[in-house]
Amino acid sequence: MLRIRHQVDGRLAALVAEEVGRPEPGTGEVLIRTRAVGVTLPAVRKLRDAEEPVALGGEVAALGDGVTSFAAGDRVTGLCFADAYAEFAVLNTAMVSRIPDGVGAVEAVALVRSGMVARGAYEAAHVRPGESVLVTAAASGVGVLAVQYAKAGVAGRVVAAVSSADKADFLRDLGADEVVLYGDSDWGGPYDVILDGVGGDLLGPAVRALATGGRLVAFSSGGGTVDAYELLVRGASVIGFQMRAIAVGRPGLYNRRLREQWRLYEAGALRVAVHEEIPLSQAARAHTLVEQRRNLGKVVLVPPHRPTGSPLAT
Repeated sequence: MLRIRHQVDGRLAALVAEEVGRPEPGTGEVLIRTRAVGVTLPAVRKLRDAEEPVALGGEVAALGDGVTSFAAGDRVTGLCFADAYAEFAVLNTAMVSRIPDGVGAVEAVALVRSGMVARGAYEAAHVRPGESVLVTAAASGVGVLAVQYAKAGVAGRVVAAVSSADKADFLRDLGADEVVLYGDSDWGGPYDVILDGVGGDLLGPAVRALATGGRLVAFSSGGGTVDAYELLVRGASVIGFQMRAIAVGRPGLYNRRLREQWRLYEAGALRVAVHEEIPLSQAARAHTLVEQRRNLGKVVLVPPHRPTGSPLAT
C-alpha cells in the first residue's frame, strides 16, 4: 500500500511516498481502507506527532479481536493518531463512527473532526444571548464550521478574522456578519468571546480584543503566551479546549454531539467547505497550502483507488 512518511535528513525534512505492507488491526481496532484523509494545521506543524488526530473517511476492511460494533464493508470516519496518510490505517473503535447514507467520504472528513472541534470550542465558551463572537483562522476547516455554529447559536454578532481580504466574501457567504484582518488595529472589538484557532504571536492581540468579562477559547496547536495583567484588567479568562480529551474521556458526550452534528448537516443547517482534493502522493503540496493559509475550507488528501489485492504501484 502507499504510505506517506516524514523523513528528516540533517536540517532537511520531507514527506516521502513509499510502498509498505498493510497494517493489521489489534484487539479493539479496525482497519480502514481510506477514501479521504483530512489535513489539519496541527498535523502540518508536528507531522508525525502521534498525539495529533487526522480525520479519515473510508470502509472497514478488517476487524481485530473483540470488535462487534462494526462489520467489514461499513462506511466509517474517525480519528487516527499515527500513520493516517496511507491507503490503509488502523483506528481504535472508540474513535470510529458510521457515515450516514448519502454522505461522501470527503464530506465526512471535512465535517467530523473539524466540526467537532468547532462545536466543542463554541460550547466551552458558554456564549450568552446577544454576545459578540470573533473566530480566528476563520477560513480553515475548523473555522468555517465555528462561524456557522456561532451564527446558528445565540450570538448577536459573529466576526471572522483572517490573514487576507480575499477571503471575506467566502466567509460572509457562510454567515459571518463582518470580516477583519489580523493587521487591523483593534480587530473591530472588543468581543465577549473569541474562538482562537491560531495562537502564537496572535494570542496577545486576541486577549487585548476581549471585552470586560470576555472569554477566549484556545484550541490551536500554535502555543503562545498570555499576559496575566491583560486578563486581570478585563476580568477575562482563557479556556483551553482539546477534542481528544472529550473523545477519549467523555465518549457519551462526544457521541451525542456527533449525532447532533450529522442531524444538522443532513438538515442543511451546516455546510461543508472543501478547498481542494489532492492526491495522497502530493501530501507535501497539501501541507504547504495549509501552512501558508491559502485554503478556503478543508484540504483533503485522496488515496489511489486501487482494487483490493491489486499489485502495488511502483
